[in-house]
Amino acid sequence: MDILKTLQALNACHGPAGDEAQVAAKLRELAAPYVDECRVDTLGNLICRKKGSGPRVMFAAHMDSIGFIVTHIDEKGFLRFGKLGGLSAPDLLGTPIRFKNGVRGVVALEGKVEAKNSKLDDLYIDIGAADRAQAKAMVQIGDTAVYDTPAFRTGGRIFSPYLDDRIACVVLLMAMERLVKRENDLYFIFTVQEELGLRGARTAAYGVDPDYGIAVDVTDSDDIPEAPHDCSSVAGGGAAIKVMDSSVICHPAMVAKLEALAKAQHIPFQRDVLRFGGTDAGAIHQTRGGVCTGGISISTRYVHSPMEMADVGDVEACAALVAAYAQSKLD
Repeated sequence: MDILKTLQALNACHGPAGDEAQVAAKLRELAAPYVDECRVDTLGNLICRKKGSGPRVMFAAHMDSIGFIVTHIDEKGFLRFGKLGGLSAPDLLGTPIRFKNGVRGVVALEGKVEAKNSKLDDLYIDIGAADRAQAKAMVQIGDTAVYDTPAFRTGGRIFSPYLDDRIACVVLLMAMERLVKRENDLYFIFTVQEELGLRGARTAAYGVDPDYGIAVDVTDSDDIPEAPHDCSSVAGGGAAIKVMDSSVICHPAMVAKLEALAKAQHIPFQRDVLRFGGTDAGAIHQTRGGVCTGGISISTRYVHSPMEMADVGDVEACAALVAAYAQSKLD
């Protein structure tokens, strides 16, 4: 599977939290050759199953992204917006965005405010409208928008918007390709509304009732200049096996199992300890009577910005580790 081309195909879809249907349709098309069945549940999670007689294993990667939602159109045709997930004002200035209907624009800052002091309420979207009437003919209150920045590869690194978490969706697809054994009952779930509080994973895990769960997501990279060292993994360090973040302390047996598999199959790995943030693991491990849960993460720089960066070798290592666990002997 071509990682960049697959990522570009997913990014071409409109998929902010709460409106992931286009991404789900593309993922269903890509996953169908490798699984026995695909279905979409009530909330919109895409559930791809590779049937087996062994324990139920749930792999979750969220397909939603952060985004913008129009809350007001002023008399001059400028748009005020709310946030869908973790938008940060300093990251957004001059960022190109696109709406579901194809209208494009740019995020700009009020003239009276200095960039260093900017907040989301100081920003607006300019879609080139001459006035309110023209703007309303182009977009409506409640319409959503996403980053319209490109994805590209430079050497062994990928730069792209929404690596969080489309790159983990690619990882699950890559792992599906590698499956040979099918003893375990495997559920590859592309979840919705993770950015709004792990909502899709909560309902999906309740429905599947897995014996084991693994969230595949990005994690912050501790290798930028003057890094605050509130995370542990680095780009190029291999698959990041989650130990904890603010949503979960991973089951020690799961951490040990993933590390043992990585060592046995010579898959580069590192430990992922994150002082903040969370993944679908936070919802999965608390499902019903509790689920033995872990995480496999891709170390990513500039998370939630219009241009994130990850190492291709890490992506491949994560896919190898997901496939290894999927095919491993589980009690």
